[in-house]
Amino acid sequence: MAQTSVSIRMDADLKRAFDEFCTEIGMTMTTAFCVFAKTAVRERKIPFEISLERSSDPFYSAENMALLRASIAQMEATGGTVHEVDVDG
Repeated sequence: MAQTSVSIRMDADLKRAFDEFCTEIGMTMTTAFCVFAKTAVRERKIPFEISLERSSDPFYSAENMALLRASIAQMEATGGTVHEVDVDG
């Protein structure tokens, strides 16, 4: 398969930090961008969520919210009991 070059402009500090990250996980920046591109093409979407939400709280992640919805549905279907929890007490 023929190879071609792609030029990407980014902040120098971001490039340095990304290069260090790639080194830590054992790949080059080129490999990381190729993995991104192949995944985007295969899945026909950006392979991660892009959001304006600034919360980094994993409680609100899509996966956890789906789990919570499933748990609520299970409780409603089986007649589970809701309990209040005092986390400050």
